[in-house]
Amino acid sequence: MEAAGGIVLLLAAAVALVWVNTDTAGYASWWHHELTIGPGDLAITESLVHWVNDALMTVFFFVVGLEIKRELVTGELRDRHRATLPAVAALGGMVVPALIFVAINVGGNGLDGWAIPMATDIAFAVGVLALLGSRVSASLKLFLLALAIVDDIGAIVVIALFYSRGLDAWWLGGAVLVTLLVVVMSRLRVDHPAAYVIPGIVLWWCLHEAGVEPTLAGVALGLLTPARPRRGVPVLERLETTLHPLSTFVIVPIFALANAGVVLTGDAIQHAVASRVTIGIVVGLVLGKFVGIVGASALALRLRIGRLPDGLGLHDLAAVAVLGGIGFTVSLFITDLAFRGETIDDAKIGVLAASAIAAVLGTIVLRVVSGRARPHEEGVA
Repeated sequence: MEAAGGIVLLLAAAVALVWVNTDTAGYASWWHHELTIGPGDLAITESLVHWVNDALMTVFFFVVGLEIKRELVTGELRDRHRATLPAVAALGGMVVPALIFVAINVGGNGLDGWAIPMATDIAFAVGVLALLGSRVSASLKLFLLALAIVDDIGAIVVIALFYSRGLDAWWLGGAVLVTLLVVVMSRLRVDHPAAYVIPGIVLWWCLHEAGVEPTLAGVALGLLTPARPRRGVPVLERLETTLHPLSTFVIVPIFALANAGVVLTGDAIQHAVASRVTIGIVVGLVLGKFVGIVGASALALRLRIGRLPDGLGLHDLAAVAVLGGIGFTVSLFITDLAFRGETIDDAKIGVLAASAIAAVLGTIVLRVVSGRARPHEEGVA
């Protein structure tokens, strides 16, 4: 599903680029059309692109929250020994790109985008692995998935701490009360998903009015979903099975359609190439992710605080580290939170260019690595 989702996401991004470059005014007019939702004084008026980013993407982050909860309780991250290496690798893959971006942009006006090169797009990265089929071991795929989940956790924490607006204590208190209500409902074994729809909407509304990124409501509800069956009913699995296709094939492509559109005229490209924001994103994602993931993995192995999955060497992790530079969805999401005006176009061009470079390089490196591994495997067999 992730592989197919990566293809749909790529098509949506291509449509956005064609649309904005053939009908720039129409693209801007459509996505900046304002829509009001809610009664009276509680009504919220936002452009369509912001409804996509703030409301539809809440479902995406809810699914991410479900995946994180599953991995922590019953998946790869439940085993501390297995989880340590991808967790350390993900941490290195977040810190190094951010530091590179800051080093390139220090003294400029682009520092707000320091978190853009921290994220890895799991759909695109797994999609590249799927292209190579059985030549990529299951252990390597699991390592990438675990790394991407920890990467998602880091992105969520960064968004919550550093990309919230001026906070309103009353609305924030309301969000806390709603969260406690959800916890109580869960403890009382209220398991039907429909019972959580209204509290979920109220939580989203409170966070929006409090100045906190409202998509975090989805993460909170996902993490509060019971990971183990209740009265024989696998609540989390059912929700994930139902919502994952919706998120993968509808919501994220719509997000790409609304956010990947950037005018690629000669002047725009020339401006981006000279922009420290673009350079920081490209170098951070393509080089920083690789150095951070490989460096942190090597350090963890040397200090014996993590171990390699069975059948893998550090060169295999290096191949995955290249794919870590594909930072499409969450990178564009953070771009929208960090920038406005001309700088946002420079950042988008940087994300698109870096993701394309990382995908191509990752495919080449994986082919080389899998080609080297195959004769050995056949010899052993």
